[in-house]
Amino acid sequence: MIFLNRSLVCLFLLVISAQLFAQSPRKRQLLNEGWKFHLGHAANAEKDFNYGIANIFAKTGRAEKTAIAIDFDDVAWRTVQIPHDWAVELSFAYKDHEDLKDHGYKALGGLFPENSIGWYRNKFRIAASDSGKRFSITFDGVFRDARVWLNGFYIAANQSGYVGFTVDVTDYINFKKENVLVVRADATQSEGWFYEGAGIYRNVWLNSYDNLHIDDDAFVYTSVQADGKATVNIEASLKNDGLQSANAVFYALVKDRSGKTVAKTAEQQVSLDNHSVTLIKQQVVLDKALLWSIEQPYLYHIEPVIKQGNSIVDKRDIRFGVRTIDIKADGVYLNGKHIKIKGTNNHQDHAGLGSALPDYLQYYRIGLLKQMGSNAYRASHHAPTPELLEACDSLGMLVLDEQRLLNSSPEYMDQFERLIKRDRNHPSIFLWSIGNEEGYAQVNGYGKRIAQTLLAKQKQLDPTRTSTYAADLANVFTGVNEVIPVRGFNYRQFAVADYHRDHPQQPVIGTEMGSTVTTRGIYVKDTVRAYLPDQDITAPWWASTAEQWWPLAAENDFWLGGFIWTGFDYRGEPTPYKWPNISSHFGVMDVCGFPKNIYYYYQSWWKNEDVLHISPHWNWHGKEGQNIDVWINSNAENVELFLNGKSLGKKDMPRNKHLQWSVAYRPGTLKAVGYRNGKKLVNEVKTTGIAYKLKLTPSKQVLLADGRDAVVVNVSVLDKNGLEVPDAMNEISFNCTDMRIIGVGNGDPSSHEDDKTTTGQWKRRLFNGHCQVILKAGKKEGTATLNASATGVAGSQLQFTIK
Repeated sequence: MIFLNRSLVCLFLLVISAQLFAQSPRKRQLLNEGWKFHLGHAANAEKDFNYGIANIFAKTGRAEKTAIAIDFDDVAWRTVQIPHDWAVELSFAYKDHEDLKDHGYKALGGLFPENSIGWYRNKFRIAASDSGKRFSITFDGVFRDARVWLNGFYIAANQSGYVGFTVDVTDYINFKKENVLVVRADATQSEGWFYEGAGIYRNVWLNSYDNLHIDDDAFVYTSVQADGKATVNIEASLKNDGLQSANAVFYALVKDRSGKTVAKTAEQQVSLDNHSVTLIKQQVVLDKALLWSIEQPYLYHIEPVIKQGNSIVDKRDIRFGVRTIDIKADGVYLNGKHIKIKGTNNHQDHAGLGSALPDYLQYYRIGLLKQMGSNAYRASHHAPTPELLEACDSLGMLVLDEQRLLNSSPEYMDQFERLIKRDRNHPSIFLWSIGNEEGYAQVNGYGKRIAQTLLAKQKQLDPTRTSTYAADLANVFTGVNEVIPVRGFNYRQFAVADYHRDHPQQPVIGTEMGSTVTTRGIYVKDTVRAYLPDQDITAPWWASTAEQWWPLAAENDFWLGGFIWTGFDYRGEPTPYKWPNISSHFGVMDVCGFPKNIYYYYQSWWKNEDVLHISPHWNWHGKEGQNIDVWINSNAENVELFLNGKSLGKKDMPRNKHLQWSVAYRPGTLKAVGYRNGKKLVNEVKTTGIAYKLKLTPSKQVLLADGRDAVVVNVSVLDKNGLEVPDAMNEISFNCTDMRIIGVGNGDPSSHEDDKTTTGQWKRRLFNGHCQVILKAGKKEGTATLNASATGVAGSQLQFTIK
């Protein structure tokens, strides 16, 4: 099994400690703890705490007899920690309804008004000594249609379930009493056709800063010269929200990874009238700049500073990378080096957690994709959480960042602008996407004009990058494709060569490719339980297997590469089945991140490391003498297969393919021997005994005592000889001390077991030998313990250091 190594954990810790590089009058603190939560009601105002009955908008601050009121009694509400997704806690519900199916049959949305409104309340204090400062609150993501009040005053609305928002709350802060922050999230209307979650599922931040400050939209970009020098450009909006005009000095410090200052811009005198904004543009040269790359993702920090006299009144800390991206018709060039895009599409949910992932899980998931050999990530089909981009910056993963809708209305132009301004400093982002599969607009004049408007905005906000659009079209040029700089293909791989022939100067990328549907550890199609064989043999009519598309991309430079659908299984879109199937089968890993066999196909041809993988397992009791299809995924030049020491033949490995044998089953050892560049590779699978003892494998065993850090523990079962039993289905019970379990899963796309529990009785069945439990650290330093037990087998225990 594949897990994170120590270097990955260290990178995560570096990101967490980034704020320690320098102290600043600016403060940014999480508001994730102490929230109260209660479901409302989308169809009954009385059950929605009188929302819609009480006339709260008649007078500013009016909130009586509602959950918005400062003195509302929320003692009976449940205490939750952000990030929080209430949808994952709901039961599954069957109705013959396409949108319900696509969202994973969770009882949420217009058919379930009793579950589709969520109310949140949080109380916090602000010291009177800070009364001269400004304050804002940032919500990184609320699903969906959020309404926000502070101390009874209506302060913000945000329709998007994916793009975060920041609101200045200075005028509404109470310095003498507790401040009461209230959020109403309405998940009645979905945005996608996949599991989306519900609630405040991303971080919430309280920001404080001076009236004279650097706005949130500072832009850092670089250029690299032939002599190894790099020019760092910064564009920053200085804002004076004070009542008087102000004079100040602006400059920026560039610091290396260790915090050492390596460059400084010129100090610039600035004068600002009250309630005014001015844009500052500066640049500085770095000698012998270290470049950000997939292999060595080196990150600098830049600290723009505002100084008055001897006092620093504002300072920000922005991470950036020095690198060049050039997208041509014959490939993507990173720092002048040609690379083939080996990408995955992914939604944002994970087993046991829904959409509410601790920050650490972003690093965990990107690490698993890197270990497969993937070098690019498409955020399908919406703005990703900021921490995912930080993980990609730190670990070296390119990102295709995507707008939710191809739409140029004021609402969606605002979302697009917020997306670009928020994300444009991330070196991992190499390309923007303005939309996905917009069948009502993509081939007509509407789509073309909308695309032109979005592209103009993108170039205005970020002239250093370009855009694509993910079109589920073959050799079709009319509409969006006429104006899009990089043609995106969703499937239709057979038409890429013809399109390139007709439009040879337009770069082409596979924005969605593959879509083999598999179920981990299953080798026979099962229409009752909704399972599919775990090999690269089954794909929907509109898609292809891995071996149908990847050789085309690998062998032709006019393919920039592509993104497979998908890296991880996700809840919803249970293609090709319906109920009881509640999750997709598309992933090369399941929802826990356990690899399926197709994972090793891509690893063989995407990663320049030795790979020799045998499938299936060799536990076929009752099928003695029957032929079993054996697949070998490897990048060896040739492979010889042995059963119990007897050769079954030697075969040459076709490039970008696999090898296959039909083997009469006999218990024992199936061994493969291959040679790659003169090196001997050996792998084997053995018939195991019955389950004897549980095995717990953690992604790490040292956690930060910050109340946020998390760990993934993968669970398997061993026989008496220490071999993992691949077909074990035992039910595992979990309990822990001094840590908190936050979710369980097993990768079974038809499992209706609870992902979460409020009773403390955590349990999950193994699915074909594996399940997973995810824990979060508290704030108490010391030792924490996880216990796992199962009937008829020996249990297991893990200890963690919390510090």
